[in-house]
Amino acid sequence: MRIVNETSRSTQKIKPADLLPPFEVKVTSGPRAVRAALQGVFDQLAPLSLDVEETSTVELVLAEALNNIVEHAYPAPDADGPIHLQLRHCADGLHVRLSDRGRAMKDDRLPKGHRERVDCNIADLPEGGFGWFLIKDLSRDVRYTRSDGQNRLSLRIAVGFPQ
Repeated sequence: MRIVNETSRSTQKIKPADLLPPFEVKVTSGPRAVRAALQGVFDQLAPLSLDVEETSTVELVLAEALNNIVEHAYPAPDADGPIHLQLRHCADGLHVRLSDRGRAMKDDRLPKGHRERVDCNIADLPEGGFGWFLIKDLSRDVRYTRSDGQNRLSLRIAVGFPQ
């Protein structure tokens, strides 16, 4: 895992709207990639003193997005590939961009992410389908693009507002 804090780059200036210096977390896809990326993110977010609900929201959204990259963009046996997170905290929340060089999303677009029916026998529940609903429900401005062999997912999580 590699973390780059933008304050260490002399060419990068913190914009007045930024409440925390922008930072990046880079990991290689694999069984421990999601946990390593989340640890790197939360180490950098510590100065925001997010409450339990905010922390849970960020963790859930990022874990779902990262798991999708690990499972679908870099499926086994092609499990090794770069995952790059760029994060910037502003007055309207945490802006996140995830990028990878794995397989594209089906039809080069985000899944619909509908709420799955859960009013059935537990054995009849679908195995998947909840992740994109959660990502879209808990974050804003969710966008996906594929360009030059790279997947880019950007979103905003409304957390860490000044007290």
